[in-house]
Amino acid sequence: MVFMPNVANAAASITDPMVPRIGRVRRRRREGPDVWTLDIEPEEMNAEIFTPGQFNMLTVFGVGEVPISFSGDPVKTGCLVHTVRSVGPVSAALTRLRSGEVVGMRGPFGAGWPMAEAVGRDVVVVAGGLGLAPLRPALYRLLAERERYGKIVLLYGTRNPDEILFRHELEAFRRRLDIDIEVIVDHAIGDWHGQVGVVTTLIPRAAFDPLHAIALVCGPEVMMRFAINALRDVSVAEDAIYLSMERNMKCAVGFCGHCQFGPHFVCKDGPVFRYDQLRSLLRLNEI
Repeated sequence: MVFMPNVANAAASITDPMVPRIGRVRRRRREGPDVWTLDIEPEEMNAEIFTPGQFNMLTVFGVGEVPISFSGDPVKTGCLVHTVRSVGPVSAALTRLRSGEVVGMRGPFGAGWPMAEAVGRDVVVVAGGLGLAPLRPALYRLLAERERYGKIVLLYGTRNPDEILFRHELEAFRRRLDIDIEVIVDHAIGDWHGQVGVVTTLIPRAAFDPLHAIALVCGPEVMMRFAINALRDVSVAEDAIYLSMERNMKCAVGFCGHCQFGPHFVCKDGPVFRYDQLRSLLRLNEI
């Protein structure tokens, strides 16, 4: 028998973090070959406000549950926005949901990006592939409060031009003239005339003051390891580099232990960590 959610379950989730509240898909749009963004409207009108970098556990009833970062504007609470890549049974089912269909949500969970610590400093945002999605709420916050920060630099890399996320939005950001945006692809295809290479090669050429900068990094773990090295090489302090880690999160409250990373639980202590908290662990290839 397939479990069908109801309003009573949603009410219970207000006090029990393990019980999903109910939402409905209001909009679904394709971002890339296997990436979709879902606007989900909670049935409860007083949906929790999230901070940039946090995540929800999303449930397709009868299929399963997965952690998905918020990718929308934190000040727009009418719908919760999540960008999902189809890589497994649950994420594939999420990307197939149509307008009006039900999805379960638990959250928001986790530690987010250090927006308060970034005030008064240059901010370097380094994103690889789908890693731009968890950084997007931070970009919204930075640009909404632009006068509170120094230079803002976005360095974004993907495998090829077809996989560039939020393309029209990136162009709109670029037209503001108060943020530097550089996009690079591993492989040029079609009519691409932009930069070719890996995103970490953009760091030495970026215009920011490394001694007074904070870096927000999200992407495949191997990319983040190289980004750390490149940031350190230009003299960004280790305690000014922040990473969003991905691990096999199941309970989202630090109970099950699936996401344990050394002494840390990624779901509860992260997913955003300061690099110096993880330095010794990231040097071990087997972890």
